[in-house]
Amino acid sequence: MHDVIIVGAGPAGLTTAYTLLKNQPSLRVLVLEKDPLYVGGISRTEIYKGYRFDIGGHRFFSKSDEIMKLWREILPDDFIQRPRVSRIYYGRKFYSYPLRAFEAFRNLGPFMSLHCVLSYAYARAFPIKNPTSFHAWVRNQFGEKLFSIFFKTYTEKVWGMSCDEISADWAAQRIKGLNLASAIINALKNSMGLKGSLGKGKVVKTLISSFDYPKLGPGMMWEAAAAKIKAMGGEILMAQDVTGFERKGPSHWIAKTKDGKTYEGKALVSSAPLRDVVNAVEPRPQSAQQANLLQYRDFITIAIMLKKPPVFDDNWIYIHDPAVKVGRVQNFTSWSPHMVPQDGLGCLGLEYFCFEGDNLWSSTDADLVELGKKELTYIGLAKPEDVLDAVVVRQPKAYPVYDKDYKAATEAIVSEFSQKYPELHFVGRNGMHKYNNQDHAMMTGILTAENIIAGKILHDVWDVNEDAEYHEDITDRQKALASLRKVPSQ
Repeated sequence: MHDVIIVGAGPAGLTTAYTLLKNQPSLRVLVLEKDPLYVGGISRTEIYKGYRFDIGGHRFFSKSDEIMKLWREILPDDFIQRPRVSRIYYGRKFYSYPLRAFEAFRNLGPFMSLHCVLSYAYARAFPIKNPTSFHAWVRNQFGEKLFSIFFKTYTEKVWGMSCDEISADWAAQRIKGLNLASAIINALKNSMGLKGSLGKGKVVKTLISSFDYPKLGPGMMWEAAAAKIKAMGGEILMAQDVTGFERKGPSHWIAKTKDGKTYEGKALVSSAPLRDVVNAVEPRPQSAQQANLLQYRDFITIAIMLKKPPVFDDNWIYIHDPAVKVGRVQNFTSWSPHMVPQDGLGCLGLEYFCFEGDNLWSSTDADLVELGKKELTYIGLAKPEDVLDAVVVRQPKAYPVYDKDYKAATEAIVSEFSQKYPELHFVGRNGMHKYNNQDHAMMTGILTAENIIAGKILHDVWDVNEDAEYHEDITDRQKALASLRKVPSQ
């Protein structure tokens, strides 16, 4: 019997295994991964004919010194520092992000700019009390007009539902502490090349200007972590699709795979989708009905290989324009020049958000590639004759959905499982149905490992990322670091 069985070899699962074995080498730790080839989960690096690309971009930046040190411990020699360059595409124009005031005013025009400012002033004077939807929360912070320009289209592309159906928790978690006033101050500073604070003792919030990145992509980190886990005596088995969890008694669980294999363990750690895990537990939990209310958003990456480097230097561009379906375009050669097999080539990742089984998800690869070429041409980022090759990757359950039901559902699950199934621990993004960044997911793994070693709950893992500030906000760094063991923020 294993001491700990971990389901999922993504950042949360591998960090849990690494922390367990580092602090208690005698533990028998088994990691079961569904993918037959890659570790890293959504943070893996796919490889196609020598081209490397992420499933979404994964920056290595955290306010947590503990996480930063752990990255260096696992991968000491292969980080490169990259400048953070990104823009927004809207109305066939590009906007620097962070915003540059004069550029934004020029692109929007004086009347639209004035409309935005007046809309903001009205929202601040007459806020919606106790906003529960994403729409209401952002309207209060930025005004209705800026919401419609810079938030509505992109957010509805990502989630496939109206901003009125998305919980305000999503906005509060991702853009907490920002409003139009701070955005304008930042934009003016950027436009005039100013840094630091404006006014005595007043620190203006900014966005990170650079980040670290493994030279061969984020999967390099998790491949190194897997190798270290094995070297410490841990076991990682690939192509293990766990579909059942049977509790035989206290500290006695059986994990069952789709192909009939069984593994016994004293404790379970799961980063698999929370809805699926709750429904897979035997005997059936009372919270299974609530678990079925949890929804997920799926994701398609069309990696397009170019005969020459891209015409832009951005790491990624947010596509807010409703004229195209693509939501974001990654420029992998700007993430690292090592992502292409030789100099003089390029690789772009077009990201489409969808639901598994819908028309986009069910489209043939050939049709998706043609769609990608057409939309790249429309935006002006590449021409069809520039394309050398392309490949499509579908990622199910990429994003846990924050709708009106998710919070009550997760609270019901946590309440039941903490009492009835204390040996089953949930970690990571899908494992907790929380939009955790990579460092958040790792922190849940570290704290869970410490709980298992102690044999009691030292940390409430569900606090991680609960009150995190905007994921790139680096204001008052020392104050933030003091509490980051509970609430890290990338």
